[in-house]
Amino acid sequence: MASKKILFVINTMGQGGAEVALLALLNELHRRIDCRIDLYIIMDQGELIDSIPPHVNLLNKKADKTDVLSKSGRIRLYRHTCAKLISRFSLARNLPYTIKNYRKMRRDGNVIPKNLLWKAVSDGSKPPCEKYDLAIAYIEGASTYFVADKVNADVKAAFIHTDYRMAGYNRELDHGCYSRFQAIYCVSQEVKNSFLPEYPELKDCVHVFRNIIDTDSIIEKSKAGSGFDDGFDGTRIISLGRLVKLKAFDTAIEATRILKERGHRIRWYVFGEGEERANLENQIKSCGLENEFFLCGTVRNPFPYLRESQIYVQCSKFEGYSIAVREAKVLGLPAVISHSVGIRDLVTDGKDGLCVDADASSIADGIERLINNPGLLKKLGEGAAKSFWEHEDILQLLQLIKN
Repeated sequence: MASKKILFVINTMGQGGAEVALLALLNELHRRIDCRIDLYIIMDQGELIDSIPPHVNLLNKKADKTDVLSKSGRIRLYRHTCAKLISRFSLARNLPYTIKNYRKMRRDGNVIPKNLLWKAVSDGSKPPCEKYDLAIAYIEGASTYFVADKVNADVKAAFIHTDYRMAGYNRELDHGCYSRFQAIYCVSQEVKNSFLPEYPELKDCVHVFRNIIDTDSIIEKSKAGSGFDDGFDGTRIISLGRLVKLKAFDTAIEATRILKERGHRIRWYVFGEGEERANLENQIKSCGLENEFFLCGTVRNPFPYLRESQIYVQCSKFEGYSIAVREAKVLGLPAVISHSVGIRDLVTDGKDGLCVDADASSIADGIERLINNPGLLKKLGEGAAKSFWEHEDILQLLQLIKN
């Protein structure tokens, strides 16, 4: 019998949690089942394009490997967006939809421009000619609209990686497209709880599918290349994430100021890039933290830096299901996390990390507790390294493929 044909669609291949999880899923599928996998990147861009496994057929003929969050990358992404909006007169055709949803966003006090454009971007993308056994929209927005409207497949599935409502999505914006999917996978129970009020009639096809990570690869990469070279012998704190408001790095900077005032010798390193860089740099300077808080940009392999740090911190306002926290735990870092959506499930307070309130003072208190108590730091680190996640959620996807 011929192998099944599967299509994955994603918005970009930038170095975000969803993209990293997709790479792990593509490898896991290859190990478990004989199938042909195609991948289409809506925006034709992303620094992880080189990391796509060789067994995956990339449909984009002109894939742009530029970092989507670097200055040059944002310019190129803007050009790709404009090309999609012009193609097939997609923006003009979607103008009534865009105006209607913009007005709704203004009424709700949550205007998110990119969400307004995803439908037009999808309509400006060329649909594949081939029919698939299974088509998977791996993230919200353009890829979901594209699979719902443009792809010919026997079965369609969608992944949701974020708090659906807090991220600015709703049924009107999505044109009710999720009703055209046979399976919808939310990366945590909290994400599922956020999605279902918008689509209560779909409760029987909405499931939890936790992001997959490749633990062996993380450990191997942590030993490859060099980490820090600044000779610092105090406490190293590390965070991974895009420099965007929802990651709350402004709160992290304020927590650093508090810890410095309390006399602690720390350096906090953030690996990631984004549109908030200038604002964060100004905050660092105004707080006098140039020697304590570092925006390190994006690196291809952050794992040596994780391995050489003592504490991982995630103070996001909300997450879908944080890949970065799991990666840190694989390498034995205790995590100090905020009580926010998509993170609470990842840490057991007092066993493999600390759960604290999302304000700067509480985050500083959690970090200080670990600095002042080396025994607790060691205990939580050992607990983090022993954490283990089965990948059995993938059985749901395998069942779709085999049917």
